[in-house]
Amino acid sequence: YHSGGMELASFVSPNPKDGKRHPAIVWLTGGDTNSLGRFWIDGDAGNDQSASAFRKAGMVMMFPALRGGNSNPGANEYFWGEVDDVIAAVLHLAKLPYVDPAQIYLGGHSTGGTLALLAAGSGLPISGVFAFGPVAEPNSYTPEQLPVNWKLLGDEELRLRSPKHWLHAVAAPTWIIEGAKPPANAPALAELCQARKSDLVQCVLVAGEDHFSVLQPLTRRIAAQIVMGQQPKLESTASLP
Repeated sequence: YHSGGMELASFVSPNPKDGKRHPAIVWLTGGDTNSLGRFWIDGDAGNDQSASAFRKAGMVMMFPALRGGNSNPGANEYFWGEVDDVIAAVLHLAKLPYVDPAQIYLGGHSTGGTLALLAAGSGLPISGVFAFGPVAEPNSYTPEQLPVNWKLLGDEELRLRSPKHWLHAVAAPTWIIEGAKPPANAPALAELCQARKSDLVQCVLVAGEDHFSVLQPLTRRIAAQIVMGQQPKLESTASLP
């Protein structure tokens, strides 16, 4: 796919050649979102970051490697140019002949969830966004997780990359999802919920699950609802902090 004049690599479900158009999702992995990780290998029930529930339910999945990741041109911009890449990936996916352009979703976990939420704040016109475990501001990540010194870059550079400042521009149903048990970004979820100014943004805090274990049960539920032609319905089972 193409973004910012660059040709970027992605991994996409093959055409099932059944003559049908299928619902589809762009999934953004956690960790080094630009380069991807072990994205096509199922994890265990407590940490299944593959989000394989979507493809197993019959949805087309696209895992875009972003600028500077793997052998892609460009460099990591840490939640800046990558937003353009995500938008370009969504638009590319919608053009595939076996994808239903009226049923395109975006999802991600952790750093991928943060990036998905930023893309949602761009006003991206898609069917829905599922942001698992994002942060309200990227300076919440440790230097080991994100090698950026925000103090040197300044407040404006941080603000532009902080999802909490852009929730007013969300144009599609968006769910911010996190487990209530530590380790989790539950305080960030509460901060994002307080900052939202759109009824399209919903906050979902799941009792008994953490930052990782929340993925498998919720992705299975979401995928089942989508392939049944239903609007996803997710509700908190724990009180927000």
